[in-house]
Amino acid sequence: MNVIISNRHKDVLESLEIDIIKSVSGEFDVDEIVSMFQNFYYQRMILDITALKNYYDIKVLQKLSISLDMEKLILLLDDSEQSSSPDYLSKLISMGIYNFTKNIDGVMYLYNNPNSYRDVAQYHQIDNTTQDQIVYQAVESQYCRIIGVKNLTDKAGATTFAYMMVKQLQKHYDVVGVEVDKNDFNYFGFKKLHSVTNLDLPRFIENNKNRDAIIIDIGNSSSALSVVQDIIYLVSPSVIKLNKLLNINRNVFRDLSGRKLVLNQSLLTSKDVLELQYEIKAEFFYNMPPLNEREKDIMVMDRFLAKLGFVKQQTGEAEKKKKILGLF
Repeated sequence: MNVIISNRHKDVLESLEIDIIKSVSGEFDVDEIVSMFQNFYYQRMILDITALKNYYDIKVLQKLSISLDMEKLILLLDDSEQSSSPDYLSKLISMGIYNFTKNIDGVMYLYNNPNSYRDVAQYHQIDNTTQDQIVYQAVESQYCRIIGVKNLTDKAGATTFAYMMVKQLQKHYDVVGVEVDKNDFNYFGFKKLHSVTNLDLPRFIENNKNRDAIIIDIGNSSSALSVVQDIIYLVSPSVIKLNKLLNINRNVFRDLSGRKLVLNQSLLTSKDVLELQYEIKAEFFYNMPPLNEREKDIMVMDRFLAKLGFVKQQTGEAEKKKKILGLF
């Protein structure tokens, strides 16, 4: 399922415990790599930077980023001054290359936990306010984020998932949760959860628009679908539930391409997830394991929320990630 392009780090990369569909070794021009893999289907490409001729010239990486999907790339850097400089890393980020590391542990970490822009923004050198800055500042302070949670497969856990989101977010944000045409939130005994009718939802949104976020358990509400800015679609990894969903709508995953599909209460390994993605021809935003609702601090939910854009939930993770990736 994965591609490895190696050179100086060949022995290290060959020790990775992942499925390999194709492996090449040597020094290649960027055009050779593009020619080999532009029309080749793979889950991840792990590229030893020393396998790329003239890699110290950032324009070579730029050409690679134009021709291949950088979301699938994991770049193993060397210790050279050129590829380790803050300026070089910043330019990688500008080209959409977010998954880079200097050690084998970092490769496996990124394989299982790919970076988003927020994970590498600290390395991005920006002199003037850019569109990225405007977007990410807005996420933090300029408007209320309205996020819906919806079961895609039957009984995938949307109500509890929404509750857990609110429970974790309330430590750093002014957040409220609301369910529509149900009374299940009442059983959690949590003051930040509310229940409204479909008709009353717009008024509830208006009365809470000054908060940082509103999390909505959508259910079957038509009003909720019209007010949410983003939807988290929960998918049960159960074979029965997946097949039932596909029997109802064979193209459901194709129709939701690019949306935030989340495997919930999942015990699937990273390998299992990659195989499932290959089967349904869609990518999952997150693989969420079963959660203990009674825990006070749930780091896996914090990591999910940070990936969703709530960067304050990354408390304690940034320094740990730096060490894993071997950066600075």
